[in-house]
Amino acid sequence: MDCPSEEAMIRMKLDAVSQIAKLAFDIPNRTLTVYHTGAITDIQTAIADLKFEETLLSTQPTEETVLEDAHDQRRLLWTVLGINFAFFVLEMATGILSKSMGLVADSLDMLADSFVYGLSLFAVGGTPIRKKKIAKTAGYFQMALALIGFVEVIRRFVGMEEVPDFKTMILISILALLANATCLYLLQKSRSQEAHMQASMIFTSNDVVINTGVIVAGLLVLWTHSKLPDLIIGAIVFFIVLRGARNIIKLGN
Repeated sequence: MDCPSEEAMIRMKLDAVSQIAKLAFDIPNRTLTVYHTGAITDIQTAIADLKFEETLLSTQPTEETVLEDAHDQRRLLWTVLGINFAFFVLEMATGILSKSMGLVADSLDMLADSFVYGLSLFAVGGTPIRKKKIAKTAGYFQMALALIGFVEVIRRFVGMEEVPDFKTMILISILALLANATCLYLLQKSRSQEAHMQASMIFTSNDVVINTGVIVAGLLVLWTHSKLPDLIIGAIVFFIVLRGARNIIKLGN
């Protein structure tokens, strides 16, 4: 368990296990704490089906009270979803106008994140089958976008495309960086240990890194007067989106 997609797979797999009250993920340390009632047989069987080479570290009673503030979590997730989708539109439009694959790719990463946040919100209260269908649809859509992006990167690499507008690349990426930093601050401020909230923080942290990468690519375009830095960062981001899409599709199986 080392990425948000794998965490989402575990959450969805365990969704049908009725005795589970709470899941607490610690992705940096690759551990999961399951708060439950009754025997652990069904839980172990469900996790084993994912073939993550899991190991049971310990099992013990606890006095901790499991509480969730679903209303606050929903409101926060809607906020970060709205910010991500707004910047998807902004980066896609400016990426096309400035001929920057870096901005186009980052916009699709923003859209991919919006799908994940929307999936968490839309699937709340639904059946496991419904959640799996939503996950598979979102995953295939993201995969299609990433593959189209790769084709466009190749076309621009072999074609006589203009050098992208580095000023637009840098300016829009700085705005996106500020937006993602705001989302990350809001998510960290919530101090939630719930799985989907922790996943949201990791997605947003990755976005901050990607935004920084596009800014660096814009500076390299200025320095080299070449389209290659923009195409390279675009390809890297499309690969990230494709990998995430593949993991999300697994949720539907």
